[in-house]
Amino acid sequence: MDEAARARLAAWLSAEAGRPVAITGMALLSGGAVQQNWALDVTVAGAAERWVLRTDNAAVLAVSLPRTAEYALLRATHAVGVAVPEPLYCCASREVTGAPFFVMRRVEGIAAGHRLVKAAQGTALAEALGRELARIHGIVPPRPDLPFLGDPPPDAHLALVAAQRAALDAAGTPRPVLEWGLRHLERTAPPPGETVLNHNDFRTGNYMAVGDRVSAVLDWEFAAWGDPHADLGWFCAPCWRFGALDREAGGIGPRAAFYAAYEAGSGRRVQHDRVLWWELAATIRWAVVAADQGGRHLRGDTSLELALTSHIVPELEMDVLRMTGVA
Repeated sequence: MDEAARARLAAWLSAEAGRPVAITGMALLSGGAVQQNWALDVTVAGAAERWVLRTDNAAVLAVSLPRTAEYALLRATHAVGVAVPEPLYCCASREVTGAPFFVMRRVEGIAAGHRLVKAAQGTALAEALGRELARIHGIVPPRPDLPFLGDPPPDAHLALVAAQRAALDAAGTPRPVLEWGLRHLERTAPPPGETVLNHNDFRTGNYMAVGDRVSAVLDWEFAAWGDPHADLGWFCAPCWRFGALDREAGGIGPRAAFYAAYEAGSGRRVQHDRVLWWELAATIRWAVVAADQGGRHLRGDTSLELALTSHIVPELEMDVLRMTGVA
């Protein structure tokens, strides 16, 4: 961000805060294939504070919610006690920095999946994550403060199949294994169930932890109304265990502990068969996204991270074959 943009940002923040805000440091944080996160060191009326500015990358995914929506989700979840960074200010205009953005308080902790998996010991973190997910799923429609989520789908299972099939068709690259997996999902879909707020990317790598405590649930840009088992399946899917396949709850603990804490916090009984259906759905959905990331790289959004992500698709296809009983 150039000096002119930083000056505009400082002026805008001062107006929003109602007090002078000076930016004393600004650095792009690592990660962020979809969005950018900037660490802001600021003084507010002379007092030092640590914030994060979240904004769009040059190319964004069509299924990603805008920053104004993500900010509204942070406000809603923060209000019910979910561990999220405190949302501070939101700007829908492009005139300040060139893209919409919002600002939140900086939270301490480890977010990198490979580090969390190596550090995980016992069941406490898995239980803490189960409790966080239960709080998220306490938000149910209708919610006038979240109009961008639209109406809940009549059947979240068939809606998932239709969306992923449409994404594969739009990409134009033959993916017979993924098509096979979608057909399997279609034939084995359970009946519709409850509707709750799904984070839709609740996994190791998208939360921050300090020891066994969850300090923040991050990256809300894919949130939607859906079946509660969708988040459970995404979290437990093999592709998000970072190699610790024996620790079925996100690579950090036992599935039973995660389930038990979720059930205690939500008052909802986990249906394991539904979770397994959503684990297969998660594997296919991640494969579709990974293939699209590679497509973004080839279309000119050149990035080593995007290019390498597409190389995991064959591994995910093998998971699909194993999960459907073919391999």
